[in-house]
Amino acid sequence: MQIIKDYIAANKDRFLTELFELLRFPSVSADPKYKPDVLHAAAYVAQKLREAGAEQVEVCQTAGYPVVYGEKITDPKKPTVLMYGHYDVQPPDPLELWKTPPFEPTIRDGKIYARGACDDKGQFYMHIKAFELMVQTQTLPCNIKFMIEGEEEVGSDNLGIFVQQNKEKLKADVVLISDTSMISMENPSLETGLRGLSYLEVEVTGPNRDLHSGVYGGAVANPITILAKMIASLHDENNHITIPGFYDEVTELSANEKHALNEAPFDPQEYKKDLDVQELWGETGYSTLERTGTRPTLELNGIWGGYIGEGAKTVLPSKASAKISMRLVPNQTSAHITELFTRHFKSIAPKSVKVKVTPHHGGEPVVTPTSSVAFRAAEKAIEASFGKKPIPTRGGGSIPIVALFEQELGIKTVLMGFGLDSDALHSPNEKYDIYNYYKGIETIPLFYKYFAELSAEN
Repeated sequence: MQIIKDYIAANKDRFLTELFELLRFPSVSADPKYKPDVLHAAAYVAQKLREAGAEQVEVCQTAGYPVVYGEKITDPKKPTVLMYGHYDVQPPDPLELWKTPPFEPTIRDGKIYARGACDDKGQFYMHIKAFELMVQTQTLPCNIKFMIEGEEEVGSDNLGIFVQQNKEKLKADVVLISDTSMISMENPSLETGLRGLSYLEVEVTGPNRDLHSGVYGGAVANPITILAKMIASLHDENNHITIPGFYDEVTELSANEKHALNEAPFDPQEYKKDLDVQELWGETGYSTLERTGTRPTLELNGIWGGYIGEGAKTVLPSKASAKISMRLVPNQTSAHITELFTRHFKSIAPKSVKVKVTPHHGGEPVVTPTSSVAFRAAEKAIEASFGKKPIPTRGGGSIPIVALFEQELGIKTVLMGFGLDSDALHSPNEKYDIYNYYKGIETIPLFYKYFAELSAEN
């Protein structure tokens, strides 16, 4: 442990400088105008892998953005860890809500503010620096492979093809990911599962053109009004999703599972204060921890239509649209839920409008075994670094590629994240604590140490 601490102390300023350089790339995969910046970010990651000691470093082209690959095989007989991360980020909008520019990292109160600071640049870069540490101190006990992609924020479609075509290259004993969160630094935790995702866009069309609301209002259906009513009908008075068949595959937690989940430290007053809301909201009969980790959801992510510019324009719009995401739990599948939603949404539309549903991307829910060698190694690493055993939790987010790793590579994933739920992922003023960044670099080598030791015992 002291070797780790000493190396971090001697290189901490450089570690931070390099992360800042990475954060300055506006690598937004969802918007084509950022394509040069996404490609520059990929090249930077490859360069830093080489400098850290990785071999066979490649910027692997795909039909979309490239996958950066690198490896260090010290002994084929030793266990191999496949580290996954992503260098693409969410769009920074709305820009006016950022206190400082999203792609000019700024430190305030010991926190790094920038788009991608936590999701996922700050977290995957910890692994590159931890790898460098192990190479330079000659303490790397396992083989390691890196696979860092540029399309996670848009569904990882091309990574799936890459994995299918490179099974031998990616052969490993476990996948290690830091793209998740902990309860807090005082109460470290390990996520034991992720929800799946079905993301789609709906469009409601009324008349063939925008109309004068005085001349036509009251005689022609307003697509915004119709869309609002349709969306509102997707939940009942108990915030239960009304799509027929939506819950058919959902399994209720046992009494023991509920008790264990709700034993995790959670202060609803602090939760409300952080979000500046008076009351919490959700499906009746479930706690906040259950709602955010073990229950499926349907959320409206964006809605638009008609005139939204300055001043007034009395228009009855031709179209209205919305983006909708559904988080899924074990036994649900994204294809089936997308089909159920599409069928239901079209069925509730009045004849006065036409409805179009366009699926964007999805991913499957996953549960990781807590009895595996890799999970136990992560537990021991966090306990050694933080001084207390981590609490097992369920993550509310989605990493679509995790289920594919299991399907195509036949290996499980360990979700050892160091972010916090309060880090404003996907929101203005995203942040990542400097303490968490260094703590991750300290903890990751311990995972490799214990994974090698426990693997040798089994």
